[in-house]
Amino acid sequence: MSTQNNWNDFNDAEQQQGFDLIPKGTIVPVRMTIKPGGHDDPDQGWSGGYATESFDTGSIYLAAEFVVTGGAHAKRKMWSNIGLHSKKGPTWGQMGRTFIRAALNSARNVHPQDNSPQAAAARRIQGFHELDGIEFLARVDVEKDAKGLDRNVVKLAVEPDHPDYAKFMGVPPKATSGGGTSGAPAQATPSYAATAPAAVQRTPVAGKPTWAQ
Repeated sequence: MSTQNNWNDFNDAEQQQGFDLIPKGTIVPVRMTIKPGGHDDPDQGWSGGYATESFDTGSIYLAAEFVVTGGAHAKRKMWSNIGLHSKKGPTWGQMGRTFIRAALNSARNVHPQDNSPQAAAARRIQGFHELDGIEFLARVDVEKDAKGLDRNVVKLAVEPDHPDYAKFMGVPPKATSGGGTSGAPAQATPSYAATAPAAVQRTPVAGKPTWAQ
């Protein structure tokens, strides 16, 4: 078959991507996937082998890859770690929880100040499998890698209170009540209900784990 000879014909190979950094502050739609690290902790509700434990520091994190899904930087990839636990104190885990909350708000079109029952439900997950493949809006940042070279990373999710959220995500702008950004009502049928990944990969742990509260 002709496919057996394709190894020596590179005309249909994808062209090389440039190594220019995406400018800091650029807003891009991304799909986040998690590289399984095999670390589980039933006491914390961490199951499915998604978490990774650092051999150097003992910290626990999610090794996340972000692929830009549209726009001028489509198909570009970035990598960041989402903190779950550090022996140095609670800051690492708190930063991770803050990022996941914002990513859920962004993916499920929930205003960060919305405290309705629907919004509260949208910020709960049954397991890390719900974060594997989640799509949301992110702000690109730049930081130094281990060799001192600049690299793109994702540290912030862009939530529905951002003026550009509706344009990028293709949804109607969320109205606010009484001016400002507080009290935006959740949709009667939350958008996340239709877009949340189906929990088919692994069996979630019963009950609500501490990190999802």
